Amino acid sequence: MKLLQTLTLKSTYEEVERVEEMLTALQEELGFNDEFYARLMLTVSEAATNGILHGNKLDESKTVTIEAFKDGNKLIFDSKDQGEGFDPESIPNPLAEENLLKPSGRGVFLMEEYADEVSYSENGTRLKLVFTLPERL
Repeated sequence: MKLLQTLTLKSTYEEVERVEEMLTALQEELGFNDEFYARLMLTVSEAATNGILHGNKLDESKTVTIEAFKDGNKLIFDSKDQGEGFDPESIPNPLAEENLLKPSGRGVFLMEEYADEVSYSENGTRLKLVFTLPERL
């Protein structure tokens, strides 16, 4: 497994915009298409936002670190926040009728829809997103 990029974000909303720089550099290096880039942008930005907002609670003394790895045809993102953690199983289903109109609670669902694999460790403070790279034409 080869480390491609490391991004350390302060816990502010503005820092999430730096995910785009990371993904643009990865697209240039690996040559994936814009559709795949869009999947990554949505998913990795959501991971960063969750770490900053829910994990670190916008505490600017804390950071979120995102590392990108390539392992064969897999692109892996490892996101780590400095929060207290959470139980991913405790998140309400955003598709349940009572949750449909709630303004939040869809991020984890979206990450699970767009990434090929999603897993949590270290009491929910570490998130791993795995994507299968599209074959080049």
